[in-house]
Formats: sequence, C-alpha cells, structure tokens
Amino acid sequence: MYRILKKFPELQTYESDFRLRMERYAAKKKQLLRRGQTLRDFANAHKYYGFHRLPDGWVYREWAPGADQLYLAGDFNEWAWLATPMDRLENGDWELFLPGDTLHQGSRVITIVRSGGELTQHIPLYARRVTQDWVNHSWCCEVWDDLEPYEWTDGDFYSDAPPLIYEAHVGMSSEDHRIATYREFADRILPHVLDAGYNTVQLMAVMEHPFYGSFGYQVSSFFAASSRYGYPDELKYLVNKAHGMGLRVLLDVVHSHAVGNTLEGINRFDGTDSQFFHEGARGDHPSWGTKCFNYDKPEVLHFLLSNLKFWLEEYHFDGFRFDGVTSMLYLDHGLGVDFTGLPMYFTMNTDVESITYLQLANELIRQVNPHALTIAEDMSGMPGMCEPVPDGGIGFDYRLGMGIPDLWIKLVKEKKDEDWDLDLLWKELTFRNAATIAYVESHDQALVGDQTMLFRLAGAAMYDQMSLDCHTQIIDRAVALHKMIRLLTMSAGGNGYLAFMGNEFGHPEWIDFPRPGNNDSFQYCRRQWSLLENPSLKYRALYDFDRDMIHTATQYRIFDQGWPELMWIHEDDHVLAYERGGLVFVFNFSPTESYTDYPIPVSRGADHRVLFSSDDYKYNGYGRVGRDPISACIPGRKGNFLRLYLPARTCIVLAPDKETK
Repeated sequence: MYRILKKFPELQTYESDFRLRMERYAAKKKQLLRRGQTLRDFANAHKYYGFHRLPDGWVYREWAPGADQLYLAGDFNEWAWLATPMDRLENGDWELFLPGDTLHQGSRVITIVRSGGELTQHIPLYARRVTQDWVNHSWCCEVWDDLEPYEWTDGDFYSDAPPLIYEAHVGMSSEDHRIATYREFADRILPHVLDAGYNTVQLMAVMEHPFYGSFGYQVSSFFAASSRYGYPDELKYLVNKAHGMGLRVLLDVVHSHAVGNTLEGINRFDGTDSQFFHEGARGDHPSWGTKCFNYDKPEVLHFLLSNLKFWLEEYHFDGFRFDGVTSMLYLDHGLGVDFTGLPMYFTMNTDVESITYLQLANELIRQVNPHALTIAEDMSGMPGMCEPVPDGGIGFDYRLGMGIPDLWIKLVKEKKDEDWDLDLLWKELTFRNAATIAYVESHDQALVGDQTMLFRLAGAAMYDQMSLDCHTQIIDRAVALHKMIRLLTMSAGGNGYLAFMGNEFGHPEWIDFPRPGNNDSFQYCRRQWSLLENPSLKYRALYDFDRDMIHTATQYRIFDQGWPELMWIHEDDHVLAYERGGLVFVFNFSPTESYTDYPIPVSRGADHRVLFSSDDYKYNGYGRVGRDPISACIPGRKGNFLRLYLPARTCIVLAPDKETK
C-alpha cells in the first residue's frame, strides 16, 4: 500500500487509481531514460537544440518531424532564406552549420518551414532572446549565446524558510507610464520587498509572450526571458541581487498551455497541429484560446523538462509557481466543476498524462536543486498534490489557497458586516489537505473589471478620504477591515502567505494593460509608490501594519505550527481568538460593539503583552489598546484567561511576556 493511502485512509477506496498513477510514472521514466540515467541527465534539450557557438562557427538545430525542409533567414544572408537550407538528421532533427563569424551575438534570424507545399515563418523553438519591432509589430529572434558567462556571486545561497511571497510583475513595477526593466526592479523594488519582510519574490510574465496584456500567461518562446524588460544578463543581475539580500526568487512557469500563434509561438512549427499539442479539439483550450500540450509524447516531455532545468541553471531561479494546474489535471480542464467529493478527482475525467508530467517535473526540479520550491495553482484540491512522488503524490511543496480570496470577496460583496459567519470563515480558512499558500488577493483579484480589496471596501472614498486626519465611516471601516482580513488570512489560512505588488499598502483601483480599448494607456499598468511615500496619506499606515505582521510571523516562526489552535469563537459577539507559534491572535469583527475585560482563554498561565494592534496610532487607529502586562489568571475562574479591551473592528496580537521581544 502506498504511504499516501496510510496517511489518508479515506483514499483507500481509490487504491487502483493510485496504482495506475504510479505504474504510469514508472513506465514513463523507463521509456525516457537509458540505463543509469536520471531526469537531470535527460533534460538537456536546450544544450543540443537552438544556437550554439563552436570554436569554428555556429551550429543551429531544431526538432521538426513533420517538416519537408527548414531554412534559416536573417540579416547575415540579407533574408535570402533559400540560400541557407538546413540538413535533415534522424528522428525529425534538423541541423545547420555556419562557419566563422557568419553569425554574431544579436544577429536577427527567422526560421522558414516548408511542409506540405506551405511556407511559414517561425521564431526558433529554443530562442534565448526574442525582440519586437514596435513599428510594424513583427517579432524576431536574436542569436544569443553566453560568450562571457555571467559572474554569479550567490553560490552558497539557499532558503528553506516558509514562503512569504511577494508576487510581482517587472514591467508594471514603475510609477512611470512605461514598461519598467529588470535592473530597475532589482535596484528599486527588491529593497522594498526586504523592508516589507517578505522572503520570496515570485516573478510573473518573464517567459516571452507576444501579448503584454496576457500577464505572461500566453507564452510563445519558452526559453527566452522577455526582452521588454531588458537583456538576459539583467534578469540574472536581478536574481543574483535578490539572493545577496536573502530573498528567494520563483518563476511563474506556464506549462499548462501555449499561445496559438505560429510566427511567435511553437504552434505548427513543423507544419502540423500535433508536434507539441493534442490533435483535434483536445488540443484547443475551450476558454483560453490556447493550445494544450500532449504530455504523453516523449519529445514534448523532453522540451518541457529541459525548460525547467534551463530556468533553474541558467537564471538560478529557486523554484516555480506552476500556472493552470487545475486545467492540466482534468480532461474538461475543471471548467464549471464543483469539487464536492473524492469521486470528482478519481474518474475518467482525470488527465493521467498530465499527472505523470507533474510528477516527473517535481522529481527533476529536486535533482537540479534540492532546495527548490514548487507551488501548484490548483483550485480543485486534488488529493496528494503536496505529497512526495514515491508516496503516491504529485510532489509539490504547496498549493495556492485559491478559495480564500473568493471567500473574502463573497463576504464583502454579499454580506453585511454583522452577518459574517465566523464559524464558516474559520472552517474555510483552516480546512486544507495540503500545505497551502494563503492570500487575500493576488494579481487575479485586481484585473480590469475587478478591484483591489481596499478599493472594494472603500469605493470612491479612496479618491478624497485617504488623508491621515480624515476619519469617515466608510474609510475607517475599509482601513480597519483591510488590516484584519490580512492578519487573519496570513496567520490562520495556510502554511505560507502571498501578496501582490502594491496591495500590501492598499493600492487603489485595478490593473489594465495598454491596449487599443484604453488608447494604449499605462494609467492602470503601474504601481503608484508615491501614495506609500506620502506621509499625509493612510497608505503608509497600511504598509506599516502589513510589514509588522509579516516580520512578526517570521520572528515567531508561526508556520512551524501547521494549524492554528482555536481558543474562542462567539458568533453574537463577533469575536474570534486562536493561538499559533506561541502567539495569541484576537479579532473583534463587530462593527459597533467594543468590549471591556473580555475573557479570552489561552493555553499558558504567563502574563501576556500586546505586540501590536490594528488600533495603534501608527496604523491609523485610535490608540485604545494599552501595552501593560495582562495576567492570564482570573481569580475564582479555572483555566487561563486574558481580560482584554477589544475595540470594534480591531485585531490584537499578544505574546507571553517572557517571550515578548
């Protein structure tokens, strides 16, 4: 019996499904690997294919089994493609040798493919740098090879800390109305991340994509770092600098689908629909308009696994957030499915080929970097997602708690504050079958047509009521709940935490990329750091609360305790209290009632001291929560209790006095 079935006895009914999973995993490894090989030995496609400098010239190789002929055109031959045909090798491979200095770093090239009498143009599959001509909007590959390897200084860096993730988009990280660069992000944003207390940066939209507004989720060139933000060495500078600051860097990797474009993408590179993707309807994603990989094909696995190894070794990323895992796991992509019970995960709808790929991917990643971190964007809650592969699991470290932001939005939109069901809220935050990254809002919750949480709470009042001395009913409620929602989610909702760039200080409005519909405006595709830096506005107070919240989680190692321990919940009073990491977290969600000498049970008899409260002056509160030691012993009452003053819409964090630092 697999270990996962012993750990979760309720899964034993589906033992045959797990047996099939592990048999397919073993069979696929046997198919891919020669005797004595590891996945790390196998995943070297990028070292063979693409452009490579030799002592006497350049060699260019591609895999295009369905093509009749490949040619290379570029500025080196004045785009006379017929003059430079490639030679056919075995197994669908093609090769071209160009002697001497025929090519140089930055040579612009394009691949011409003839298949079935049709000629098409394509970016080389393993292109390291792809640029766009902004005049005619055409894309082109620039020959790129590390003639002078980057001088890394992060050789001894690694981190095993529970992830406190700062999700970021390099291009929109400036306040200016333009696309920001890797170097600007490294020099301006990384210090902010460090000050804020986050230990992990998760970078979106790095893999090259033709449509800026896709947020990087319609990838075209899988081995190219987006040229919108600068050169490859500048991305390496960013990662190297982050490591020097003790920050882990994750890549938001998109292997769940690919853009359908033929010139910019990998679609129909050899003239067929089935080179990388499923044939027919299964090869088309019904909601995203993109192409779906055939994960059963050895050559596709070679491409994708090599891609993971490439980003780990070439750019020193510390792991990946895998996008669209739910879409990969199910033949119907999980669309419109309510995962209400175990049968939903173990039916003919499960895409077992995708599960095998994800198992192989997680095994490879740990072979390349044993400290690497992998996170699955899975809203279905597939059992075994974060269990080790040998135990019958899929092998991720964490999954995103995607239901948590949906829960908060539903409460804020549909329920009056006094009608919030704390028992339901607690169960939703703490019920998890895997290690979970909790969050209130990622980039998803702030896209055009939606709103950031603070903007959802405050509405138009954000435009003229965010000065420090302004205390209106609307804005006081918004600011108070913004702090409470974040602290509760971070401290109770998972085993790690994530925030999107700028939302830690309540960034207003939404995200909308430049497009014809908004006259190519950058108004909503940037971060207004000046709001945070303005001492007369409340944004600084929100940031200070978030920073102290994150630093406290780190200092007291609250995630070492897997689940919080519920100490008190009272629906009528709207009061919730729990312990985690030796700290006591108390919330009064009542919109109107403040309580004096409210008894909260605690596990220790020591005196306690308030570490901080959302009502502190520095967080734009009213300073009503004192700092005097609080005895946990109430005369005449059994057990340990703290008598607390709990102002309405306030949260408090306390520690036993001897542990207060």
